[in-house]
Amino acid sequence: MTAPLEFRSATPDDVDSLLVLVESAYRGDASRQGWTTEADLLDGQRTDRDGLLDTIAREGSIILIAERDGELLGCANLERQGDAAYFGMFAVRPGLQGGGIGAAILRECEQRARNWGLSQVRMTVIWPRVELIAFYLRRGYAATGETAPFPYGDERFGKPRRQDLYFEVYAKNLKGEV
Repeated sequence: MTAPLEFRSATPDDVDSLLVLVESAYRGDASRQGWTTEADLLDGQRTDRDGLLDTIAREGSIILIAERDGELLGCANLERQGDAAYFGMFAVRPGLQGGGIGAAILRECEQRARNWGLSQVRMTVIWPRVELIAFYLRRGYAATGETAPFPYGDERFGKPRRQDLYFEVYAKNLKGEV
């Protein structure tokens, strides 16, 4: 029998492991082992050590870690923004994607947002990531009609391989859900 997932907030001691996980889930050939990747859209880094440390230290922000038997399997950033929580930096080890870890992380983040008294979870997704968008739609998220520009020229977010990238905003209302 498989041990249950355990969730905790990241600390600065987790940064090196988180950096490896996030980069492997989003960029390069390692990310192609999973069902969702940005490797065809972006080169370069997804995040960096300073960015992770800033996110961990930021008031109202956590990086949620999912572990099994002490092994890092996935993570996500959850951050309070008004009456909503922003969900981002969602990563599951590529070889384990499709096994329910990501869905469990998302549910845990939604529950934490409810516990914070927030009414909604919001996220941005690069528009060509149709498989990932379908994952969110199956879990009750909906397009808001809002978009946000891709940060071209800021290599902290990667090096775009195409010039038509932007983010679509998705949200899920938490009111009335248990």
